[in-house]
Amino acid sequence: MFQGFSQESVDFMWGIRFNNERTWFEAHKEQYKQHLYGPMRALGDELYVRFQEQHRELDIIRRVSRIYRDARRLHGRGPYKDHLWLSMERPAEEWTGQPVFWFELTPEAYSYGMGFWMAPPVTMAKLRARIDQDPKPLEQLARKLDKHPRLQLEGDEYKRPKGEPSSKVLAPWYNKKGFSLGFEGDHEDILWSHDLVDRLLEDYEFLLPYYLYMLSLEGDRDPRN
Repeated sequence: MFQGFSQESVDFMWGIRFNNERTWFEAHKEQYKQHLYGPMRALGDELYVRFQEQHRELDIIRRVSRIYRDARRLHGRGPYKDHLWLSMERPAEEWTGQPVFWFELTPEAYSYGMGFWMAPPVTMAKLRARIDQDPKPLEQLARKLDKHPRLQLEGDEYKRPKGEPSSKVLAPWYNKKGFSLGFEGDHEDILWSHDLVDRLLEDYEFLLPYYLYMLSLEGDRDPRN
């Protein structure tokens, strides 16, 4: 069972950021396993089990990131990440193009929510077409999101707008290249306790209709053709 992260978790992440080399990592590997990877894995396991108990119809898996960077994509950086994340998503080789629930811990902050790591252009084109043709379902979701105390819409926008939706409520959604509905904040007490599990499950439950809405776009035709 997840018992919380600790100051040792944070200390390790700062340490690997400024000592990103194999010698330092090997000397602190047990600290990594016990205080960062172990709690992250325990958090992912508990979230997955409890979420699946309520939503067995969802075909999802849980994934916990590795600290080792892809050696093919170092680009002058050290071989280790200074953060870890977990996700719950459908099993797929190209998982970056589908919506996921996530949690991430970095040396200075944490974040969580639902969204795309890298939304395919066709998905966002389908979203715009859906907004043009039938805006009311997403309008209802957008209004609920605006009232949420923590979660908000994020995402880069096209430099050249793709158009102007008839619904003013959905204008922030229309010209996104991709998006996430999430929270990001500085470290706080909830990270150090089991209460984090309940907070994440509460907000994942809130985000489930948005997740299902995004999945429903897969059945729409490609409006670019």
